[in-house]
Amino acid sequence: MTAATHSPLFPRVPDSADAVLEGLDPEQREVATALHGPVCVLAGAGTGKTRAITHRIAYGVRAGILQPSSVLAVTFTNRAAGEMRGRLRQLGATGVQARTFHSAALRQLQYFWPKAVGGPLPRLIDRKIQLVADAAAACRIRLDRGELRDVTAEIEWSKVTQTVPADYPPAVAKAAREAPRDPAEIAQLYAAYEDLKRERGVIDFEDVLLLTVAVLQDRQDIAEQVRAQYQHFVVDEYQDVSPLQQRLLELWLGDRESLCVVGDASQTIYSFTGATPDHLLDFRTKHPGATVVKLVRDYRSTPQVVRLANGLLAQAHGRAADHRLELVSQRGPGPDPVFTEYTDEPAEAEGAARRIGELIGAGVRPSEIAVLFRTNSQSEIYEQALADAGVPYQLRGAERFFDRPEVRKAGSALRAAARFGGNDSLLDDVVDLPSQVRAVLSGEGWTAQPPAGSGAVRERWESLAALVNLAQDFAAAKPDATLAGLVAELDERAGAQHAPTVQGVTLASLHSAKGLEWDVVFLVGVAEGMMPITYAKTDEQIEEERRLLYVGVTRARERLHVSWSRGRAPGGGAHPPPPRGRGAGGGGARGRAPARRPGRAAPRPPRGGGDRGAGPRPPYPGAGARRRGGGPHRRPSRFLDGLRSGSQAGRAAAAGGGAAGGVERGVSGRATAVSAAPAPRRRQRGPARCRVCGRTLTDAGEMKLMRCEDCPSDMDEGVYERLHDWRSEQARRSGQPAFCVFTDKTLMAIAETVPEDPPGLARIPGVGKRKLDRYGADVLAICAGGDGVQDKDQD
Repeated sequence: MTAATHSPLFPRVPDSADAVLEGLDPEQREVATALHGPVCVLAGAGTGKTRAITHRIAYGVRAGILQPSSVLAVTFTNRAAGEMRGRLRQLGATGVQARTFHSAALRQLQYFWPKAVGGPLPRLIDRKIQLVADAAAACRIRLDRGELRDVTAEIEWSKVTQTVPADYPPAVAKAAREAPRDPAEIAQLYAAYEDLKRERGVIDFEDVLLLTVAVLQDRQDIAEQVRAQYQHFVVDEYQDVSPLQQRLLELWLGDRESLCVVGDASQTIYSFTGATPDHLLDFRTKHPGATVVKLVRDYRSTPQVVRLANGLLAQAHGRAADHRLELVSQRGPGPDPVFTEYTDEPAEAEGAARRIGELIGAGVRPSEIAVLFRTNSQSEIYEQALADAGVPYQLRGAERFFDRPEVRKAGSALRAAARFGGNDSLLDDVVDLPSQVRAVLSGEGWTAQPPAGSGAVRERWESLAALVNLAQDFAAAKPDATLAGLVAELDERAGAQHAPTVQGVTLASLHSAKGLEWDVVFLVGVAEGMMPITYAKTDEQIEEERRLLYVGVTRARERLHVSWSRGRAPGGGAHPPPPRGRGAGGGGARGRAPARRPGRAAPRPPRGGGDRGAGPRPPYPGAGARRRGGGPHRRPSRFLDGLRSGSQAGRAAAAGGGAAGGVERGVSGRATAVSAAPAPRRRQRGPARCRVCGRTLTDAGEMKLMRCEDCPSDMDEGVYERLHDWRSEQARRSGQPAFCVFTDKTLMAIAETVPEDPPGLARIPGVGKRKLDRYGADVLAICAGGDGVQDKDQD
């Protein structure tokens, strides 16, 4: 939420079109008033993109430029579509269609199917996994539950990329996609699955798009009818469109260009589903006259969080990285991100739970705290730790709020009270709306004080308490509000899936956290093997993992805690490979504390946990190297290298390099740039701090190492020995003392960092441009496992 959108829950509707523009920053106003021709909005995390596009639609409608019924706003989740409808309603732009791709396509398909094909539309199946299991049985192929999920995901990927069964093996090879089973076998299962669907007369989720595309392609009359209805399109999260969704969008548009797309290539995290940022990045090529607006003013996060986010992307590679946006925080300063290493996962979970308890005790609302992890399998240990600490929580991606039994029952009770409240003795002595709601819900289990513990009883209470809080906000915004008005508001919110806030710490996978934000975020398990995940092999997959971590960092408004553990089980043993699962959901039982395992002790102090300002570690692969004085263990994620407290590399990585904000207007195929966002002021370099303990460094040798002399070293002794031998040979050849080549401290710093490229080597104190040019190739060769070139001409 941007600073300008921090408003009452039920704000007053603007009284004019010009009033809609109030409170927008210059770039957001450019978006809102660019109502003609193709428009591309490149919006960084926290820059108010939803605010900009909803105000754009509302301004166009309120100014009489856009007819509400002719606008189709498309996004990717029901929650996002519901939020967009809610915001448009608050801005007085009713009648605009805001839907997901699938919802919009299904609506059209249901309407046109009798005309295009005849008869009723085949039944849409909710879940395809049982059908995949039946197809596997027909093919005499045994699949366990995990394999069923993976094969189902491959079928979904094939369909959104418009790949037929026969073409699956070459397509998966071309995409460098790691198939969970033999591609020929998956193609066989895919074909059997399609045959079963036809036999049973059913369609699946992807068929909705495929069939809509087929109808619009084959029936020009139907296509023209759709285009006559919808004449202006807005597409949110455009970096996530699949080839199939892009084809549907093109058919909706026809030869028109009344299109506004919004996205951020640096938040592309769903490529495993067929999403690609290419359509966003190629938008200007396809539409040379497009207006491009870049939103970089970050209203969500503090400068400290934004600096870490920018630093993450500064180290990225690939096409998306070439188009990254340099965020500029608009908030006041906050605390630095905290980096913590633990000996094992139980210690990490208990450490997080302890800190969360302290934050809640200090006044932070549980609903403003989140624990984010890479895969859903990591949630259980955090559920247990929070339950042991008596902290309420909710699992993101579990049962939707308005689908919960207690919420449905409470809605029925409120509806009955609104109709027949005069005959209800519960309401005899209450007059204001919040008191009426509390009285009605007291019969459903709500009490003024929450129940002890955190099981199912607490979950039900949290749901009812969210309704009570909503009633209080509704009454504060509308003093004349009635129970009937609140029921109507709840019905509208249920249709939009616009749930009220539940007071509990959120547990969520990084994928399911996309689009959300909290005051405090705990990023846990940020270690090699989890981040990046083990099965991320290619450069593209590694970069997507980096973007996933970027999404996690940018969920935090004020406080960010990043942690990892050296081992999985007590004792610091190395982690086994994580499950092959996608990790994109947030599923699991809703907020229910798992039963205490036999023999589990009460919460204990973390083993070896402590805040670290740790700096660069040895590069990867090589994450399993032995630490001096200990056994094999996992390292913190390579993505954190150079970004932790006190790291000069981190400051350099976060200091600029991305695209600035502003507007580029397409004029006859050429662009003119209009600068808008102020460039961030260069900050003075702060004192050097130890990357292990965080102490301020004053000794020149310690500053070169970026750690205290007595703090533990991660030095690769093999690299150090080869560097030492190489330096002796260089000194002999040049006839100068060895320290003139590199000092001992510089050799140690190189062996601790083990840089992989010239920029990484150049960031080490003691390696200037002259020495980089002269010795860089040799040193990098040694770091990569060689002995150095050693035969260069000496100058």
